[in-house]
Amino acid sequence: MPNTPTDRLSLLLTLALLVLAGCAHPRGEPAASPRWAATRQLVLVTVPGWDSAQGTLHRYERDAGAWRELGSSTPVTIGRSGAAWGLGLHDAQADGPVKREGDGRAPAGVFAIGPAFGYAATADTALRYTPMQASHYCIDVSDSPLYNRIVDADEVGDGAVEGSTEPMRRDLHAGGDQRYRLGFVIEHNAVAQAGAGSCIFAHLWKSPDAATAGCTAMDPAAMDALLAWLQPARRPVFVLLPEHEYDRLKDAWHLPR
Repeated sequence: MPNTPTDRLSLLLTLALLVLAGCAHPRGEPAASPRWAATRQLVLVTVPGWDSAQGTLHRYERDAGAWRELGSSTPVTIGRSGAAWGLGLHDAQADGPVKREGDGRAPAGVFAIGPAFGYAATADTALRYTPMQASHYCIDVSDSPLYNRIVDADEVGDGAVEGSTEPMRRDLHAGGDQRYRLGFVIEHNAVAQAGAGSCIFAHLWKSPDAATAGCTAMDPAAMDALLAWLQPARRPVFVLLPEHEYDRLKDAWHLPR
């Protein structure tokens, strides 16, 4: 322990500096090395504002240097009510709407990319691919122990999927709907926090002006190119942000300029 006034003053100054250093990043701002710092592939969707249902998708990759864009951008549609902060790899943000189950908003932030899925037995992708059957559902019932998981009713039982509004074979359950013919999981709310939103995918759109319930939708050619490009070894992430939030966060989050 310090035994002179000078020693005690020096200790107090050191402690004060440590406290200030711990507060260097305001609430909601990530540290200098975000959890996705090792990613080499980035799928970026930007929308004009929180309530916008249409946006633009870009693909970026990097090896040793800065991000470089691949190909041209493509239009996408997102949630019918726009976007809201989701639960992903990013820290919680202080301002803006927060994603909730059934709100019609797509989750904003940075998210891991999960497995691909579709109606066919196989797909041209390096992502883990699961062919969907009539018995597959994504559970959007908040109090279910299977919340936010794609499950097979033949394995978990019909009672376990009761009440779910997300059959994965929409062609068989929803009048021939082709939107889930090909897609992949966006890992929003991987911890399955009740009521925080579930079953968030990138999938095919119904039409260029048809918004979704919270997913990101695109034309088949864009999806084909995306799935053929994604490589799990390059730790790809999916980023969705309103333009003003992208401008605010791009440097701190190590995103393309």
